[in-house]
Amino acid sequence: MNDITAPMGGKVLDVLVGVGDSVNENDELLILEAMKMELPIVATSSGTVKEVKCNKDDSVEAGAVLIVLE
Repeated sequence: MNDITAPMGGKVLDVLVGVGDSVNENDELLILEAMKMELPIVATSSGTVKEVKCNKDDSVEAGAVLIVLE
C-alpha cells in the first residue's frame, strides 16, 4: 500500500478520485489550498484507490494521510 500525505497543512479544495478508481503515477488526486496557493496532490505510483481519508473543505495538517493506494 502507498499512503499519499499532505506536504503541508491546508484546506482540501476538491477530491478528484473515489474508492476503486485506478490511477497512474502523477495523476492528480486532490487539490489542497495552502498559503493561498492551490497545490495539486498527485499519485506517487500507479494503483487503485483503496481509501479516501479526507473530504472537500476539510482542514488537514502536514503529514496527514489523505489517500491510500494499493
